[in-house]
Amino acid sequence: MIPDTAFAALSSVLEGRVTRSKSDLEVHGRSETWFAPTPPDAVAYPETTEEVSEMMKICHKHDIPVTAWGAGTSLEGQTLAIHGGLVVDFSRMNRVLRINDADMDCRVQPGVTREQLNTELRTTGLMFPVDPGANASIGGMTMTRASGTTAVRYGTMRDNVIGLTVVLADGTIIETGSRARKSSAGYDLTGLFVGSEGTLGLITEVSLRLHGQPEAISAAVCAFDDMDAAVNAVIATIQYGLPMARIEFLDTASVQAVNAYSGVNFPLRPHLFVEFHGSDVGVADQVETFGEIVRDFGGSDFDWASKAEDRNALWTMRHNAYYACLALKPGCKAVVTDICVPISKLAQAVEQTAADIAASPLDGPILGHVGDGNFHAILLIEDGNEAELAEAKRLAGRMADRALALGGTITGEHGIGMGKKGLMRAEHGEAWTVMGAIKAAMDPHNLMNPGKLVP
Repeated sequence: MIPDTAFAALSSVLEGRVTRSKSDLEVHGRSETWFAPTPPDAVAYPETTEEVSEMMKICHKHDIPVTAWGAGTSLEGQTLAIHGGLVVDFSRMNRVLRINDADMDCRVQPGVTREQLNTELRTTGLMFPVDPGANASIGGMTMTRASGTTAVRYGTMRDNVIGLTVVLADGTIIETGSRARKSSAGYDLTGLFVGSEGTLGLITEVSLRLHGQPEAISAAVCAFDDMDAAVNAVIATIQYGLPMARIEFLDTASVQAVNAYSGVNFPLRPHLFVEFHGSDVGVADQVETFGEIVRDFGGSDFDWASKAEDRNALWTMRHNAYYACLALKPGCKAVVTDICVPISKLAQAVEQTAADIAASPLDGPILGHVGDGNFHAILLIEDGNEAELAEAKRLAGRMADRALALGGTITGEHGIGMGKKGLMRAEHGEAWTVMGAIKAAMDPHNLMNPGKLVP
């Protein structure tokens, strides 16, 4: 519990923007996936870095656990206050602070969402390309090292965050990185905080690398007779070096879900959703080459979406695939897991995962950002059914073991939170102990998102 004296001090610093209302606690105690609700003891709404610093000084003095909250879209329980304490909601820190057109970078507060940022950038000829699907906050995307549909061309948050303002556990404010394109000055603290899931500090400003809006964009859908052909077409495309902007895979179950949810009529076969960026001539060349690869693997002709509204509708369908899959089993929850493997091992990983799910009593559509070897299984379970939950965890564990055996990772983009914490030793060995030592040095009272990511 938060002592009354501490709550009063927080309320004074935040000018009343800290609450114990039941509705706020319930909203900030929910997860997008299967985790049980865990309401915090209070929710704070800061508006400046200085307020966050003063707030952390109070929490440090009173040993109050602190959990950051962006848009609440993380999938491994990262934003759940499992030890109670204070949830810090950054939704009011939502200003784009600076856009540097000439240097192709910008500075934003953590509550800015990716859609909001791209709306601000429309007139500049620039864009921020990282697209995890949900309209996530930039702070949350930074803390989970998010990626998504465009990572195959533009990289992940690791590649696009160039500097940060961070408030540490004791309230100290630090700056990391610079606007220079490279540096050899000491430890890469920016990289340390990107993906730290709020266990080392609270991000209050983010500097981002921007990219030029492409001259031409074309998107398409094509179907394959089986999963093996579709995945091998992806492998061939990447190995050829074709600069795809997006290349997404949906298995037959995912296509069935999208059809029902979005009112479309794709053939009930595995599909690839693809997009090409570049000049008019470059995109035309890419399309021609990709078409030859698709035909080599027995793929269908493309169903094109060249107009902006048609492309947006196509990718909205893809981004809504999670909710479409949930609708296959009304009232269900999902254990949503992902792995990432070297591209040469992708077909093996997908085929063996599909075989595991087929042998299980659970439904588990498979889809993913296969252009970089990353795919997801949405394992549907009846809410409150412990046997189904155990089976879903078993399948997820087998996926993780398989990824490691193939030289991959237990998660390509969902992160660790508490859902995959038990798998970290298997991937990192003694390096996980080093992560714990860094955490202990920077947060000796274990106040920052305790129970997540590190030992």
